[in-house]
Amino acid sequence: MTILLATLNARFTHASLGLRYLYANMGDLQPSTRLEEFVIGTKTTDVVEKILEHRPRIVGLGVYIWNAEEAAKVVAVLKRVAPDIVVVLGGPEVSHETEQQQIAQMADYVVTGWGDATFPKLCREILNGPKPLMKIHAGVQPPMNEIKLPYAFYNEHDIAHRTLYVEASRGCPFKCEFCLSSLDKTAWPFDLDTFMAELESLYARGARLFKFVDRTFNLNIKSSLRIMQFFLDKLAARPEDPVYAHFEVVPDHLPDALKEAIRKFPPGTLQLEIGIQTFNPEVQTTISRKQNNEKAAENLRWLCEQSHAHLHVDLIAGLPGEDIDSFARGFDHLVKINPHEIQFGILKRLRGTPVIRHTETCGLVFDPYPPYTILANNCIDFATMQRLVRFARYWDMIANSGRFANTLKLILGETPFAGFMALSDWIYEKAGATHRIALERLTALVGEWLRERGHDADAVAATLDSDYAGQMQKRENRLKGATQVKSDALQRQTRHLAA
Repeated sequence: MTILLATLNARFTHASLGLRYLYANMGDLQPSTRLEEFVIGTKTTDVVEKILEHRPRIVGLGVYIWNAEEAAKVVAVLKRVAPDIVVVLGGPEVSHETEQQQIAQMADYVVTGWGDATFPKLCREILNGPKPLMKIHAGVQPPMNEIKLPYAFYNEHDIAHRTLYVEASRGCPFKCEFCLSSLDKTAWPFDLDTFMAELESLYARGARLFKFVDRTFNLNIKSSLRIMQFFLDKLAARPEDPVYAHFEVVPDHLPDALKEAIRKFPPGTLQLEIGIQTFNPEVQTTISRKQNNEKAAENLRWLCEQSHAHLHVDLIAGLPGEDIDSFARGFDHLVKINPHEIQFGILKRLRGTPVIRHTETCGLVFDPYPPYTILANNCIDFATMQRLVRFARYWDMIANSGRFANTLKLILGETPFAGFMALSDWIYEKAGATHRIALERLTALVGEWLRERGHDADAVAATLDSDYAGQMQKRENRLKGATQVKSDALQRQTRHLAA
Protein backbone atom coordinates (compact mmCIF):
# COMPACT_ATOMS: atom_id res chain seq x y z
CA MET A 1 0.00 0.00 0.00
CA THR A 2 1.38 3.37 -1.05
CA ILE A 3 -1.24 6.08 -0.42
CA LEU A 4 -3.57 6.53 2.56
CA LEU A 5 -6.52 8.91 2.36
CA ALA A 6 -7.61 9.99 5.84
CA THR A 7 -9.69 12.54 7.71
CA LEU A 8 -11.37 13.10 11.07
CA ASN A 9 -15.14 13.21 10.75
CA ALA A 10 -17.32 15.19 13.14
CA ARG A 11 -19.28 12.05 14.07
CA PHE A 12 -19.11 8.33 13.57
CA THR A 13 -22.36 8.46 11.59
CA HIS A 14 -20.77 10.75 8.98
CA ALA A 15 -19.02 9.29 5.94
CA SER A 16 -16.51 11.45 4.08
CA LEU A 17 -17.71 12.24 0.57
CA GLY A 18 -14.48 14.09 -0.22
CA LEU A 19 -12.21 11.12 0.50
CA ARG A 20 -14.34 8.87 -1.63
CA TYR A 21 -14.17 11.33 -4.53
CA LEU A 22 -10.38 11.25 -4.32
CA TYR A 23 -10.32 7.46 -4.15
CA ALA A 24 -12.66 7.16 -7.14
CA ASN A 25 -10.38 9.37 -9.22
CA MET A 26 -7.00 7.82 -8.35
CA GLY A 27 -6.85 5.98 -11.68
CA ASP A 28 -3.89 3.59 -11.91
CA LEU A 29 -2.98 4.44 -8.30
CA GLN A 30 -6.29 3.20 -6.90
CA PRO A 31 -5.08 -0.37 -6.20
CA SER A 32 -2.30 1.14 -4.06
CA THR A 33 -4.65 3.50 -2.17
CA ARG A 34 -6.62 2.93 1.02
CA LEU A 35 -9.15 5.00 2.93
CA GLU A 36 -9.25 5.43 6.72
CA GLU A 37 -11.74 7.59 8.62
CA PHE A 38 -11.43 8.72 12.22
CA VAL A 39 -13.69 10.73 14.52
CA ILE A 40 -12.75 13.97 16.26
CA GLY A 41 -11.99 13.36 19.91
CA THR A 42 -9.90 10.29 19.16
CA LYS A 43 -6.51 10.39 20.89
CA THR A 44 -3.91 11.80 18.49
CA THR A 45 -1.38 9.05 19.05
CA ASP A 46 -4.06 6.43 18.39
CA VAL A 47 -4.83 8.09 15.05
CA VAL A 48 -1.14 8.18 14.11
CA GLU A 49 -0.66 4.56 15.17
CA LYS A 50 -3.55 3.47 12.94
CA ILE A 51 -2.14 5.49 10.02
CA LEU A 52 1.27 3.86 10.41
CA GLU A 53 -0.27 0.38 10.43
CA HIS A 54 -0.98 0.95 6.72
CA ARG A 55 2.75 1.69 6.09
CA PRO A 56 1.96 4.48 3.60
CA ARG A 57 4.45 6.50 1.59
CA ILE A 58 1.90 9.30 1.15
CA VAL A 59 -0.86 10.41 3.54
CA GLY A 60 -3.58 12.64 2.09
CA LEU A 61 -5.40 14.37 4.95
CA GLY A 62 -8.74 16.18 4.57
CA VAL A 63 -8.84 19.33 6.72
CA TYR A 64 -12.10 21.09 7.62
CA ILE A 65 -13.13 23.76 10.09
CA TRP A 66 -14.37 21.13 12.56
CA ASN A 67 -11.17 19.04 12.57
CA ALA A 68 -8.46 21.65 11.89
CA GLU A 69 -6.95 21.72 15.37
CA GLU A 70 -6.92 17.95 15.79
CA ALA A 71 -5.62 17.43 12.26
CA ALA A 72 -2.71 19.78 13.05
CA LYS A 73 -1.84 17.61 16.06
CA VAL A 74 -1.95 14.50 13.90
CA VAL A 75 0.45 16.02 11.36
CA ALA A 76 2.80 17.21 14.12
CA VAL A 77 3.04 13.77 15.72
CA LEU A 78 3.18 11.95 12.38
CA LYS A 79 6.10 14.11 11.24
CA ARG A 80 7.98 13.37 14.46
CA VAL A 81 7.62 9.61 14.47
CA ALA A 82 7.65 9.03 10.69
CA PRO A 83 9.31 12.04 9.03
CA ASP A 84 9.81 10.22 5.71
CA ILE A 85 6.07 9.92 5.08
CA VAL A 86 4.88 12.60 2.66
CA VAL A 87 1.89 14.50 4.02
CA VAL A 88 -0.45 16.17 1.52
CA LEU A 89 -3.26 18.37 2.86
CA GLY A 90 -6.51 19.26 1.16
CA GLY A 91 -9.96 20.56 2.02
CA PRO A 92 -11.63 23.95 2.51
CA GLU A 93 -9.79 24.88 5.71
CA VAL A 94 -6.35 24.80 4.06
CA SER A 95 -7.48 26.09 0.67
CA HIS A 96 -7.35 29.73 1.77
CA GLU A 97 -4.83 31.74 3.80
CA THR A 98 -2.74 28.61 3.39
CA GLU A 99 0.72 29.97 4.13
CA GLN A 100 -0.45 31.46 7.44
CA GLN A 101 -1.41 28.08 8.90
CA GLN A 102 0.89 26.01 11.06
CA ILE A 103 -0.54 22.76 9.74
CA ALA A 104 0.42 23.79 6.21
CA GLN A 105 3.92 24.67 7.35
CA MET A 106 4.35 21.20 8.84
CA ALA A 107 3.02 19.35 5.79
CA ASP A 108 4.95 18.60 2.61
CA TYR A 109 2.29 19.70 0.11
CA VAL A 110 -1.14 21.35 0.04
CA VAL A 111 -3.79 21.03 -2.66
CA THR A 112 -6.20 23.98 -2.61
CA GLY A 113 -9.69 23.80 -4.05
CA TRP A 114 -10.75 20.91 -6.30
CA GLY A 115 -8.58 17.86 -5.69
CA ASP A 116 -10.22 15.29 -7.99
CA ALA A 117 -7.56 15.60 -10.71
CA THR A 118 -4.78 17.52 -8.96
CA PHE A 119 -4.23 15.16 -6.01
CA PRO A 120 -3.67 12.00 -8.13
CA LYS A 121 -1.34 13.97 -10.43
CA LEU A 122 0.66 15.20 -7.43
CA CYS A 123 0.93 11.67 -6.03
CA ARG A 124 2.35 10.38 -9.33
CA GLU A 125 4.96 13.12 -9.32
CA ILE A 126 5.90 12.35 -5.70
CA LEU A 127 6.22 8.63 -6.40
CA ASN A 128 7.68 8.65 -9.91
CA GLY A 129 9.23 12.08 -10.33
CA PRO A 130 10.05 14.67 -11.18
CA LYS A 131 9.71 15.75 -7.55
CA PRO A 132 7.27 18.69 -7.26
CA LEU A 133 9.07 21.94 -6.51
CA MET A 134 6.07 23.94 -5.32
CA LYS A 135 4.51 23.23 -1.94
CA ILE A 136 1.06 24.66 -2.71
CA HIS A 137 -0.82 23.29 -5.72
CA ALA A 138 -3.98 25.04 -6.90
CA GLY A 139 -6.61 22.43 -7.68
CA VAL A 140 -7.59 22.25 -11.34
CA GLN A 141 -11.31 21.98 -11.98
CA PRO A 142 -11.84 19.21 -14.56
CA PRO A 143 -14.91 18.95 -16.81
CA MET A 144 -17.75 17.55 -14.72
CA ASN A 145 -18.14 14.50 -16.98
CA GLU A 146 -14.50 13.55 -16.31
CA ILE A 147 -14.99 13.31 -12.54
CA LYS A 148 -15.67 9.73 -11.52
CA LEU A 149 -18.49 9.50 -9.00
CA PRO A 150 -17.67 7.99 -5.59
CA TYR A 151 -20.85 6.24 -4.54
CA ALA A 152 -19.69 2.69 -5.24
CA PHE A 153 -17.13 3.21 -2.47
CA TYR A 154 -19.73 3.52 0.25
CA ASN A 155 -19.38 0.05 1.74
CA GLU A 156 -22.02 -2.12 3.36
CA HIS A 157 -21.18 -0.77 6.81
CA ASP A 158 -21.66 2.80 5.57
CA ILE A 159 -25.02 1.92 4.06
CA ALA A 160 -26.21 0.18 7.21
CA HIS A 161 -25.05 2.70 9.81
CA ARG A 162 -24.21 6.09 8.29
CA THR A 163 -25.73 9.05 6.52
CA LEU A 164 -24.85 8.88 2.82
CA TYR A 165 -23.87 12.21 1.31
CA VAL A 166 -24.60 12.74 -2.36
CA GLU A 167 -24.52 15.69 -4.75
CA ALA A 168 -26.18 16.32 -8.09
CA SER A 169 -24.19 19.53 -8.54
CA ARG A 170 -21.30 21.51 -7.13
CA GLY A 171 -20.99 25.20 -6.50
CA CYS A 172 -23.52 28.00 -6.06
CA PRO A 173 -24.45 31.05 -8.15
CA PHE A 174 -25.19 33.22 -5.12
CA LYS A 175 -22.66 35.48 -3.40
CA CYS A 176 -23.56 35.46 0.31
CA GLU A 177 -20.34 36.71 1.86
CA PHE A 178 -20.34 34.45 4.94
CA CYS A 179 -20.30 31.31 2.76
CA LEU A 180 -17.37 29.72 0.92
CA SER A 181 -19.68 29.01 -2.00
CA SER A 182 -19.71 32.76 -2.66
CA LEU A 183 -16.32 32.20 -4.32
CA ASP A 184 -17.88 29.95 -6.97
CA LYS A 185 -18.68 31.41 -10.36
CA THR A 186 -21.82 29.32 -10.75
CA ALA A 187 -23.24 25.88 -9.99
CA TRP A 188 -22.01 22.96 -12.09
CA PRO A 189 -24.33 19.95 -12.50
CA PHE A 190 -23.20 16.37 -12.91
CA ASP A 191 -24.72 14.42 -15.79
CA LEU A 192 -28.18 13.67 -14.46
CA ASP A 193 -28.56 10.24 -16.10
CA THR A 194 -25.27 9.08 -14.62
CA PHE A 195 -26.15 10.46 -11.20
CA MET A 196 -29.59 8.84 -11.21
CA ALA A 197 -28.02 5.48 -12.04
CA GLU A 198 -25.78 5.88 -8.98
CA LEU A 199 -28.81 6.63 -6.78
CA GLU A 200 -30.52 3.53 -8.13
CA SER A 201 -27.46 1.43 -7.35
CA LEU A 202 -27.23 2.76 -3.79
CA TYR A 203 -30.91 2.06 -3.22
CA ALA A 204 -30.55 -1.47 -4.58
CA ARG A 205 -27.71 -2.04 -2.10
CA GLY A 206 -29.97 -1.03 0.80
CA ALA A 207 -29.37 2.69 1.18
CA ARG A 208 -32.38 4.49 2.62
CA LEU A 209 -31.00 7.75 4.04
CA PHE A 210 -29.67 10.28 1.50
CA LYS A 211 -28.38 13.74 2.35
CA PHE A 212 -27.84 16.02 -0.64
CA VAL A 213 -25.03 18.52 -0.13
CA ASP A 214 -25.99 20.66 -3.15
CA ARG A 215 -25.99 24.29 -2.03
CA THR A 216 -29.09 25.07 -4.11
CA PHE A 217 -31.04 21.89 -4.81
CA ASN A 218 -33.99 23.77 -6.34
CA LEU A 219 -31.90 25.86 -8.73
CA ASN A 220 -32.80 23.70 -11.75
CA ILE A 221 -36.42 22.71 -11.22
CA LYS A 222 -36.43 20.11 -13.99
CA SER A 223 -33.55 18.23 -12.35
CA SER A 224 -35.05 18.70 -8.88
CA LEU A 225 -38.34 17.16 -9.99
CA ARG A 226 -36.65 14.15 -11.53
CA ILE A 227 -34.66 13.47 -8.37
CA MET A 228 -37.73 13.91 -6.15
CA GLN A 229 -39.70 11.57 -8.39
CA PHE A 230 -37.06 8.91 -7.82
CA PHE A 231 -37.78 9.01 -4.09
CA LEU A 232 -41.55 9.21 -4.58
CA ASP A 233 -41.46 6.12 -6.80
CA LYS A 234 -39.54 4.18 -4.15
CA LEU A 235 -41.97 5.31 -1.45
CA ALA A 236 -44.94 4.24 -3.56
CA ALA A 237 -43.42 0.87 -4.42
CA ARG A 238 -42.39 -0.02 -0.85
CA PRO A 239 -44.23 2.13 1.71
CA GLU A 240 -43.29 -0.32 4.44
CA ASP A 241 -39.58 0.37 3.76
CA PRO A 242 -39.40 4.17 3.43
CA VAL A 243 -36.54 6.15 1.98
CA TYR A 244 -35.46 9.48 3.49
CA ALA A 245 -34.11 12.50 1.62
CA HIS A 246 -32.58 15.79 2.78
CA PHE A 247 -32.32 18.79 0.43
CA GLU A 248 -31.09 22.36 0.88
CA VAL A 249 -33.43 24.74 -0.95
CA VAL A 250 -33.58 28.43 -1.76
CA PRO A 251 -36.57 29.81 0.19
CA ASP A 252 -37.96 32.23 -2.40
CA HIS A 253 -37.92 29.82 -5.37
CA LEU A 254 -40.68 27.21 -5.04
CA PRO A 255 -42.69 27.09 -8.27
CA ASP A 256 -45.97 25.18 -8.30
CA ALA A 257 -44.48 22.06 -9.89
CA LEU A 258 -41.98 21.72 -7.07
CA LYS A 259 -44.65 22.36 -4.44
CA GLU A 260 -46.77 19.61 -5.93
CA ALA A 261 -43.89 17.14 -5.68
CA ILE A 262 -43.11 18.17 -2.09
CA ARG A 263 -46.78 17.76 -1.16
CA LYS A 264 -46.66 14.08 -2.17
CA PHE A 265 -44.00 13.07 0.36
CA PRO A 266 -45.53 11.31 3.38
CA PRO A 267 -44.61 12.36 6.93
CA GLY A 268 -41.07 11.59 8.04
CA THR A 269 -39.55 11.06 4.58
CA LEU A 270 -38.41 14.54 3.49
CA GLN A 271 -36.33 17.18 5.23
CA LEU A 272 -35.73 20.62 3.76
CA GLU A 273 -32.93 22.83 5.00
CA ILE A 274 -33.83 26.43 4.27
CA GLY A 275 -31.43 29.32 4.76
CA ILE A 276 -33.19 32.54 5.72
CA GLN A 277 -30.14 33.86 7.65
CA THR A 278 -31.68 37.34 8.11
CA PHE A 279 -34.91 39.16 7.30
CA ASN A 280 -33.19 42.57 7.39
CA PRO A 281 -32.96 43.98 3.81
CA GLU A 282 -30.09 46.34 4.69
CA VAL A 283 -28.06 43.49 6.16
CA GLN A 284 -28.84 41.35 3.12
CA THR A 285 -27.45 44.09 0.89
CA THR A 286 -24.35 44.44 3.05
CA ILE A 287 -23.51 40.73 2.73
CA SER A 288 -24.51 40.50 -0.97
CA ARG A 289 -27.43 38.21 -0.28
CA LYS A 290 -30.36 38.35 -2.69
CA GLN A 291 -33.62 37.23 -1.14
CA ASN A 292 -37.26 38.14 -1.61
CA ASN A 293 -38.32 38.15 2.04
CA GLU A 294 -42.04 38.30 1.36
CA LYS A 295 -41.89 35.36 -1.06
CA ALA A 296 -39.61 33.41 1.28
CA ALA A 297 -42.03 33.83 4.19
CA GLU A 298 -44.97 32.92 1.96
CA ASN A 299 -43.23 29.72 0.83
CA LEU A 300 -42.31 28.80 4.39
CA ARG A 301 -45.94 29.19 5.47
CA TRP A 302 -47.04 27.01 2.57
CA LEU A 303 -44.53 24.31 3.49
CA CYS A 304 -45.68 24.38 7.12
CA GLU A 305 -49.36 24.22 6.26
CA GLN A 306 -49.52 22.23 3.03
CA SER A 307 -46.68 19.71 3.21
CA HIS A 308 -45.32 17.02 5.53
CA ALA A 309 -41.70 18.08 4.99
CA HIS A 310 -39.61 18.52 8.10
CA LEU A 311 -38.37 22.12 7.96
CA HIS A 312 -34.95 23.08 9.29
CA VAL A 313 -34.66 26.86 8.87
CA ASP A 314 -31.42 28.78 9.45
CA LEU A 315 -30.87 32.19 11.03
CA ILE A 316 -27.43 33.70 11.69
CA ALA A 317 -26.70 36.05 14.58
CA GLY A 318 -23.77 38.47 14.37
CA LEU A 319 -24.02 39.42 10.70
CA PRO A 320 -22.47 42.81 9.81
CA GLY A 321 -24.89 45.62 10.54
CA GLU A 322 -27.54 43.58 12.39
CA ASP A 323 -28.17 44.58 16.00
CA ILE A 324 -29.94 42.53 18.63
CA ASP A 325 -33.33 44.19 18.04
CA SER A 326 -33.22 43.46 14.32
CA PHE A 327 -32.29 39.85 14.93
CA ALA A 328 -35.06 39.51 17.52
CA ARG A 329 -37.64 40.80 15.04
CA GLY A 330 -36.50 38.27 12.45
CA PHE A 331 -36.53 35.48 15.01
CA ASP A 332 -40.04 36.35 16.19
CA HIS A 333 -41.23 36.52 12.59
CA LEU A 334 -39.87 33.04 11.92
CA VAL A 335 -41.30 31.58 15.14
CA LYS A 336 -44.77 32.75 14.10
CA ILE A 337 -44.38 30.92 10.79
CA ASN A 338 -43.68 27.85 12.96
CA PRO A 339 -41.14 25.63 11.17
CA HIS A 340 -40.18 22.44 12.97
CA GLU A 341 -36.66 23.65 13.79
CA ILE A 342 -34.94 27.02 13.76
CA GLN A 343 -31.22 26.54 13.53
CA PHE A 344 -29.87 29.48 15.51
CA GLY A 345 -26.36 29.91 14.15
CA ILE A 346 -23.61 32.32 15.18
CA LEU A 347 -21.57 33.91 12.39
CA LYS A 348 -18.24 32.23 11.67
CA ARG A 349 -15.36 33.59 9.62
CA LEU A 350 -14.66 30.75 7.24
CA ARG A 351 -11.21 31.18 5.70
CA GLY A 352 -11.46 32.85 2.30
CA THR A 353 -14.96 34.25 2.67
CA PRO A 354 -15.49 37.91 1.70
CA VAL A 355 -17.28 38.78 4.96
CA ILE A 356 -13.88 39.80 6.34
CA ARG A 357 -14.05 42.99 4.25
CA HIS A 358 -16.46 44.43 6.85
CA THR A 359 -13.98 44.01 9.71
CA GLU A 360 -13.15 47.69 10.16
CA THR A 361 -16.46 49.30 9.20
CA CYS A 362 -18.53 46.91 11.32
CA GLY A 363 -16.00 46.21 14.08
CA LEU A 364 -15.98 42.45 13.51
CA VAL A 365 -13.99 40.52 16.11
CA PHE A 366 -13.60 36.78 15.54
CA ASP A 367 -12.19 34.00 17.68
CA PRO A 368 -8.71 33.23 16.30
CA TYR A 369 -9.27 29.49 16.77
CA PRO A 370 -11.65 27.19 14.84
CA PRO A 371 -14.53 27.48 14.23
CA TYR A 372 -13.69 31.24 14.19
CA THR A 373 -16.97 32.31 15.80
CA ILE A 374 -17.69 36.02 16.00
CA LEU A 375 -17.01 37.43 19.46
CA ALA A 376 -18.34 40.97 19.01
CA ASN A 377 -19.11 43.68 16.47
CA ASN A 378 -20.12 47.32 16.61
CA CYS A 379 -23.78 46.32 17.07
CA ILE A 380 -23.42 43.50 19.60
CA ASP A 381 -20.80 43.53 22.36
CA PHE A 382 -18.96 40.45 23.66
CA ALA A 383 -21.19 39.92 26.70
CA THR A 384 -24.35 40.01 24.58
CA MET A 385 -22.81 37.73 21.97
CA GLN A 386 -22.09 35.23 24.73
CA ARG A 387 -25.73 35.37 25.74
CA LEU A 388 -26.68 34.62 22.13
CA VAL A 389 -24.33 31.64 22.06
CA ARG A 390 -26.03 30.24 25.17
CA PHE A 391 -29.46 31.02 23.70
CA ALA A 392 -28.53 28.96 20.61
CA ARG A 393 -27.46 26.00 22.72
CA TYR A 394 -30.53 26.00 24.98
CA TRP A 395 -32.81 26.56 21.97
CA ASP A 396 -31.44 23.40 20.40
CA MET A 397 -31.93 21.44 23.62
CA ILE A 398 -35.46 22.67 24.31
CA ALA A 399 -37.12 23.80 21.07
CA ASN A 400 -35.35 21.92 18.28
CA SER A 401 -35.21 18.68 20.23
CA GLY A 402 -39.00 18.34 19.96
CA ARG A 403 -39.20 17.25 23.58
CA PHE A 404 -41.02 20.36 24.87
CA ALA A 405 -43.59 20.99 22.14
CA ASN A 406 -46.42 22.13 24.43
CA THR A 407 -44.24 23.69 27.10
CA LEU A 408 -42.46 25.83 24.49
CA LYS A 409 -45.67 27.78 23.91
CA LEU A 410 -45.70 28.81 27.56
CA ILE A 411 -42.04 29.86 27.38
CA LEU A 412 -42.30 31.99 24.25
CA GLY A 413 -45.56 33.84 24.84
CA GLU A 414 -46.18 36.87 22.63
CA THR A 415 -42.51 37.86 22.35
CA PRO A 416 -40.62 34.65 21.58
CA PHE A 417 -37.07 36.03 21.46
CA ALA A 418 -37.41 38.00 24.69
CA GLY A 419 -39.14 35.09 26.42
CA PHE A 420 -36.55 32.53 25.52
CA MET A 421 -33.65 34.89 26.21
CA ALA A 422 -35.00 35.35 29.74
CA LEU A 423 -35.15 31.56 30.19
CA SER A 424 -31.66 31.17 28.73
CA ASP A 425 -30.14 33.74 31.09
CA TRP A 426 -31.91 32.15 34.05
CA ILE A 427 -30.84 28.57 33.24
CA TYR A 428 -27.23 29.65 32.84
CA GLU A 429 -27.34 31.46 36.18
CA LYS A 430 -28.76 28.34 37.83
CA ALA A 431 -26.80 25.61 36.03
CA GLY A 432 -23.61 27.43 35.09
CA ALA A 433 -23.29 25.29 31.97
CA THR A 434 -24.70 24.79 28.50
CA HIS A 435 -23.65 21.16 28.07
CA ARG A 436 -24.10 17.95 30.01
CA ILE A 437 -27.47 18.96 31.43
CA ALA A 438 -29.50 15.78 31.81
CA LEU A 439 -33.04 15.84 30.42
CA GLU A 440 -34.54 15.39 33.88
CA ARG A 441 -32.54 18.34 35.21
CA LEU A 442 -33.46 20.48 32.21
CA THR A 443 -37.14 19.64 32.62
CA ALA A 444 -37.00 20.59 36.30
CA LEU A 445 -35.30 23.91 35.48
CA VAL A 446 -37.88 24.79 32.82
CA GLY A 447 -40.70 24.00 35.23
CA GLU A 448 -39.14 26.05 38.01
CA TRP A 449 -38.64 29.04 35.71
CA LEU A 450 -42.24 28.94 34.48
CA ARG A 451 -43.56 28.82 38.06
CA GLU A 452 -41.35 31.77 39.01
CA ARG A 453 -42.82 33.68 36.05
CA GLY A 454 -46.29 33.28 37.53
CA HIS A 455 -47.60 30.23 35.68
CA ASP A 456 -49.88 27.93 37.67
CA ALA A 457 -47.85 25.08 39.15
CA ASP A 458 -50.42 22.41 38.32
CA ALA A 459 -50.74 23.67 34.74
CA VAL A 460 -46.96 23.66 34.29
CA ALA A 461 -46.69 20.13 35.66
CA ALA A 462 -49.50 18.93 33.41
CA THR A 463 -47.92 20.50 30.33
CA LEU A 464 -44.50 18.99 31.03
CA ASP A 465 -46.12 15.62 31.72
CA SER A 466 -48.04 15.78 28.45
CA ASP A 467 -44.81 16.45 26.55
CA TYR A 468 -43.12 13.51 28.26
CA ALA A 469 -46.08 11.21 27.65
CA GLY A 470 -46.24 12.30 24.02
CA GLN A 471 -42.58 11.49 23.49
CA MET A 472 -42.98 8.07 25.08
CA GLN A 473 -45.93 7.35 22.78
CA LYS A 474 -43.96 8.41 19.73
CA ARG A 475 -41.05 6.23 20.84
CA GLU A 476 -43.40 3.27 21.22
CA ASN A 477 -44.87 3.93 17.77
CA ARG A 478 -41.37 3.99 16.27
CA LEU A 479 -40.44 0.71 17.92
CA LYS A 480 -43.59 -0.90 16.50
CA GLY A 481 -42.74 0.33 12.99
CA ALA A 482 -41.19 -1.94 10.38
CA THR A 483 -38.22 0.34 9.72
CA GLN A 484 -35.53 1.07 12.26
CA VAL A 485 -34.43 4.70 12.24
CA LYS A 486 -30.66 4.66 11.71
CA SER A 487 -29.81 8.28 12.45
CA ASP A 488 -29.94 10.53 15.48
CA ALA A 489 -31.19 13.30 13.19
CA LEU A 490 -34.15 11.21 12.06
CA GLN A 491 -34.94 10.21 15.62
CA ARG A 492 -35.20 13.89 16.48
CA GLN A 493 -37.38 14.55 13.46
CA THR A 494 -39.86 11.93 14.57
CA ARG A 495 -40.39 13.81 17.83
CA HIS A 496 -41.96 16.62 15.79
CA LEU A 497 -44.48 14.28 14.16
CA ALA A 498 -47.93 13.81 15.61
CA ALA A 499 -48.19 10.64 17.67
